[in-house]
Amino acid sequence: MAEPIFTGPFKKEMQDFITIKRSIGYKYNTEPGILKRFGAYLAVEYPKAEILSKEAVTGWCSRTMHETAANHCSRACVIRQFSKYLDSINIHAWILPKNYYPSGQQYVPHIYSPDELRRFFEETDKCCYCSEVPYRHLVMPEFFRLLFSCGLRCSEARLLTAGDVDLDHGVLTIRDSKNHNSRLVPMPVSMMCRLREYAVLVHPFSKPEAFFFPGCGEKPMTLGNVYKNFRRFLWKAGISHTGDGPRVHDLRHAYCIYRLKDWAEQGRDLMVLIPMMRTYLGHQTFNETAYYLRWTADVFPDIRMKLEKCYEDIIPQMEDISYEAD
Repeated sequence: MAEPIFTGPFKKEMQDFITIKRSIGYKYNTEPGILKRFGAYLAVEYPKAEILSKEAVTGWCSRTMHETAANHCSRACVIRQFSKYLDSINIHAWILPKNYYPSGQQYVPHIYSPDELRRFFEETDKCCYCSEVPYRHLVMPEFFRLLFSCGLRCSEARLLTAGDVDLDHGVLTIRDSKNHNSRLVPMPVSMMCRLREYAVLVHPFSKPEAFFFPGCGEKPMTLGNVYKNFRRFLWKAGISHTGDGPRVHDLRHAYCIYRLKDWAEQGRDLMVLIPMMRTYLGHQTFNETAYYLRWTADVFPDIRMKLEKCYEDIIPQMEDISYEAD
C-alpha cells in the first residue's frame, strides 16, 4: 500500500508523527489515511495556520451523517494524538478532551448456539466453485472453521502462509499480530486432519510464502471478501443479520465462551487454564481474557458460581471493559 502524501500547514509534522509512532512499535496502517484527509481539510479551511485551533479540530472531527459512533471516536482519537504531538514540539494545538465524543453503546457479541454453528458450517460446505477465485469453495469451509476452532482473529487466519501451518505437528505460527505479538497456536486434531486434506488440493507444490487461504491472484483474501461470504452463509443458514452483527469476530467470542463453559463443567482448574488461554489468544493483559468470563457467566448463568469462585473480583468489574477489536 502506497504511503499517503500529506498536504496542509502541518504536512511535515504529520509525516514525522507517523514515523515516530511506527518507530516505537505501532503499526499505524489506517491512521495515515485519516491524517491525509485532515490535512486536506486544513489546506482548504486553514491554509496558513500556525497553530491548531479548537475550531479547526472540532470542525473536522464533527460526526458525519452516516458515520457510526465507533468510527467517529476512532477518527477523533487520531486527531487527539496528533494534537498532543504538536503540543510536545511547541506548536500550540487544542487537544480534544478524553471522551469528548460519546463512543455509543458497547457492542454485544452474538453468541452462536450449537444449532446455529451447525447450520452455518453446513452452508460453508456448500460453497460453489468460482472461476475468478478458483479455490474459494475449498477455502471457505476451512477458513471459518479455523476461526472458531482456534479462536483466531480474522486477519490472523487471512495472512497465514503455507510455511506458517505445520500440518505434521498441528501448530500454527501467528506472526506480527495485534500489538506486534507473535505466537504458536496448537490446533485440535479434527482441524489438523481437515487442513491436511485441504492442503493436498490447494498446496501440493506451494512455496512456504504462499498464502494458505488464497484469494484473487495469489493474494490473501480481503476483509471485504471474507465479510461478503460470511453474510451469504449467515443468510442461507437462516441466521438473522442486522447492521450491528453478527460479526466474523463473534466466532472468536464463541470459541472462548464455549471453551470456558466446557472447562467449568468439567471441573477443570480455571486458575491454571485461563492464563494459558490468555497466551493462546495473544492477549497482552489478563483483563482482555477476563472479558470472556463475564460473557460466559451471562450466557450460561448455571456455571456463574464456578467462574466467580475462581475470579470473584473480576466478573463484577467487567462492565467498563470493551471488546478487543481486530
